[in-house]
Amino acid sequence: MTHGFESLRPELAYLPADEIGVVEEAYEFSRSAHEGQFRKSGEPYISHPLAVAGILAGWHLDAQTLCAALLHDVVEDTPATATEIEARFGKAVGILVDGVSKLDKLAFASEQHAQAENFRKMLLAMAQDVRVILVKLADRLHNMHTMGSMPADKRKRIAKETLEIYAPIANRLGLHSVYQELEDLGFRYSFPTRHQVLAKAVKAARGNRRELVEKVKVALQERLEHCNIEATISGREKHLYSIYRKMQEKNLAFSEVFDIYGFRVVVRDQPACYLALGALHALYKPIPGKFKDYIAIPKANGYQSLHSILFGPSGTPIEVQIRTVDMNRLAESGVASHWMYKSADTALNDVQTRTHRWLQSLLDIQADHGDSPEFLEHIKVDLFPDEVYVFTPRGRIMALPRGATAVDFAFAVHTDVGHRCIAVKINHELMPLRTELRNGDHVEILTASNASPNAAWLNFVVTGKARSHIRNYLKNARVQEAAALGERLLMNAVAALNPDAPTPDPAVWDRIVKDYGLQTRQELFAGIGLGRKLPLVVAHQLLHVQGAKTGEPAHPHAISIRGTEGLAVELAQCCHPIPGDPILGFIHKDRGLIIHTHDCPSIRAFRTDPDKWLDVEWEAEPGHMFDVAIKVVVGNQRGVLAKVAAAIAGQGSNIGNVSMEEEDGSPYTVLFFTVQVENRMHLARVMRGLRVLPDVVRIFRIKGRKDGRALQTQ
Repeated sequence: MTHGFESLRPELAYLPADEIGVVEEAYEFSRSAHEGQFRKSGEPYISHPLAVAGILAGWHLDAQTLCAALLHDVVEDTPATATEIEARFGKAVGILVDGVSKLDKLAFASEQHAQAENFRKMLLAMAQDVRVILVKLADRLHNMHTMGSMPADKRKRIAKETLEIYAPIANRLGLHSVYQELEDLGFRYSFPTRHQVLAKAVKAARGNRRELVEKVKVALQERLEHCNIEATISGREKHLYSIYRKMQEKNLAFSEVFDIYGFRVVVRDQPACYLALGALHALYKPIPGKFKDYIAIPKANGYQSLHSILFGPSGTPIEVQIRTVDMNRLAESGVASHWMYKSADTALNDVQTRTHRWLQSLLDIQADHGDSPEFLEHIKVDLFPDEVYVFTPRGRIMALPRGATAVDFAFAVHTDVGHRCIAVKINHELMPLRTELRNGDHVEILTASNASPNAAWLNFVVTGKARSHIRNYLKNARVQEAAALGERLLMNAVAALNPDAPTPDPAVWDRIVKDYGLQTRQELFAGIGLGRKLPLVVAHQLLHVQGAKTGEPAHPHAISIRGTEGLAVELAQCCHPIPGDPILGFIHKDRGLIIHTHDCPSIRAFRTDPDKWLDVEWEAEPGHMFDVAIKVVVGNQRGVLAKVAAAIAGQGSNIGNVSMEEEDGSPYTVLFFTVQVENRMHLARVMRGLRVLPDVVRIFRIKGRKDGRALQTQ
């Protein structure tokens, strides 16, 4: 196989000679940069960018895109820089290469945040120039074709990415053949055995049905000729992943999937589409409910065609798609048609408008959620639309995913309409907001100025935009309500400690907010209201800072804790404080109040800074079990662990964890226990119960970071 530019030249016949020269220059630059590099298959690395450029040339894309394809790995894998490429080939090519280089860093790790951040980068690059994703799709297509030399786990991960993200994007951009190819390749590497079995079954069925397919094709051709309708007819086999998905969704055996073959009828103009439909319905009866008119109501990606499933010979269902030459061109090339055919074709403009609108809606969701896992969840919903088409009160057609409700429609019209909706009229009748919309519904949303989104809506909305805006609104509303509650709780706590305390001035508030690592007073109040901070702790600190500023004594009382306050109070893992231990509380800006024993070695550095700690004490009867770590040195005897465990249980204590040091030939074994006790007196009883055992040599309570950490890592 030749990897030189001459193998690409025949594909570039549609370009002017000077542009072919620029593409050849990009090839030479890339070949020189990748000199000495090889793919896992052993082929020279230049074979990959050359193949990607060949795919894009097959779509008749412009010279800038082909240059970017040839150069797309140069910045990542060679010493060449983006600045060098821009200086040599122009700003447009530089931007495309930079965009694709960023996408090459896409690694769908298990961490959802990383996934969302990677996808966000791709989205922003697409929004800047859709050609970026066209290059990436061609790159992915060639990589999927040459995955044989990859390790199995990497093949599976890349195939999963392809099925989840790249194939759906190709579908949304109208690149139908690329979409099908990516799905089938993704299926082959995700489920190799299922792919093999299904491919074998289709091959066997193909022989049985060849005669039927030819018979139908001849019958269709004769009928259309009889009606004086010029048409080109082709039989097509459904791609494997489509058959597999149908079997999965409808729980069918392969033998029950009849419409494996379909027929595409390409006619001269739009009126001829409907004439052909009438003629074919007269030849074979249509199956009720299986007709779709995507010409009058195009899909969101601009796809237009008439679809009908007919009862063929012997009652076998056959699918027929009828479209014009232009519609067929769009169905195969989608947004790529903008660069393939420089015409004022309205259909092409519509495709670009829809694509821009889709990208804009994704950017809106991105603005709300940034790199959160919710963002990726919303995007995946939008990548798998099975559209329903409905009408606004003014007759505008809107496409929504199947299963969409009136609330989804409201947010699709405008965010404010979604926020304020209270009821819906579907086909002029009042219906519940959770009503699923059907094709052709006339939908009118009723709003009220004082209305707001309801948390229950999240149980039935399906679009990413609706879910994103509802969650965002509820999150903000929850924070506002929590802040109002938190402020009341804090002021009550201050009054309980010191009824005569003056109102804190702004400087005191600024100091407290800064100590907690926050930006505003509202964030502090919200933390209290949401239970992340104890109002009593903040009140103590507030009075302390206020007293230090005015020279007056702060608060006289220590804070009483139970140890069960939840997120706002944390018992330190290094010293495991229990009721009866003298304790100190340390303010941590992220974790709240951390309780240590007063002699814990890990807090020595903070003891000298009074602003860092608060006086705390245990409540009289906490009524709770606490973890404490103990170390027991025992004679190395059979059954000693069981004896020690029985003694601990005999004193009414649970064992949370047990481990031991590795034997080193010594006659003694060291056992580490995490036991649960009510207080210090209960711990003393447990330790006394262990000391009376003849096999126990020594026993300690573990305190301090070093031993605590050692225990946790055992």
